[in-house]
Amino acid sequence: MPHDPADDGPPGDGGDPGHRLRLATWNVNSIRSRLPRVLDWLARADVDVLAMQETKCSDSQFPTLPFFELGYEVAHVGFNQWNGVAVASRVGLDDVQVGFTGQPTWSPKPDIAAVAEARALGATCGGIRVWSLYVPNGRALGDPHYTYKLKWLAALRDTAAGWLREDPAAQIALAGDWNIAPSDDDVWSTDFYAGSTHVSEPERAAFGAVVDAQFADVVRPFAPGPGVYTYWDYTQLRFPKAQGMRIDFILASPALASRVTAAQIVRDERKGKAASDHAPVLIDVRRDHPAG
Repeated sequence: MPHDPADDGPPGDGGDPGHRLRLATWNVNSIRSRLPRVLDWLARADVDVLAMQETKCSDSQFPTLPFFELGYEVAHVGFNQWNGVAVASRVGLDDVQVGFTGQPTWSPKPDIAAVAEARALGATCGGIRVWSLYVPNGRALGDPHYTYKLKWLAALRDTAAGWLREDPAAQIALAGDWNIAPSDDDVWSTDFYAGSTHVSEPERAAFGAVVDAQFADVVRPFAPGPGVYTYWDYTQLRFPKAQGMRIDFILASPALASRVTAAQIVRDERKGKAASDHAPVLIDVRRDHPAG
């Protein structure tokens, strides 16, 4: 099997765990199907805050109690078996906000009223404003969902830029499944994806606009490419063949980025029974005021 640099061991521990906060994002691809794996990994990886995407359940169906028993508070928004985002935290969960200002709406059919889908959830955890984001897929170039995706990203960029104008020292993490591979290094084959979503210039420009709004990819410096991915399709043995994409990111505001001491794409969690098709992505953040 081709070597994947993401297998090269765990991140630095950021010093004493009491002096760092560990923040992760994971597209779990159905929390009810993945619950044992998610809980097991949270405990093993000593994660403080986890942003989840594609929970694929309504609020009443989300398994809050097992998280609570493990010491986590949970905020979740989900309306049905599609989409759904959540934040689980053991360092506080305050000022929960469903959706961001200006978030576009979507309707699957002309005769159905457009609504803001369950794709964005914000909460303040340990002094960090964490946003769990599930960017629309886009489906195909020219599809109405592709136009919706670009509008969604533009609205996020405008709103996030506004947060930093209001408070340049804001500690913000935009974490989730962005459904964009920002560079050719982020896909296993440019020929395979030619003419597809996730790699088109408008999508990459939309991602770049968020970065230009001062939200840095804080994982890349610790997981350089090419060949480092966060997603592998279930079909065609994509995972054992190392044929993936890097589409899950944590983008941090300047004040937060300056505190990141380590990061990792946890490729091993894509292995084994009942795995999500995405791997968790995590960062260690130096605590400004050490715990204890």
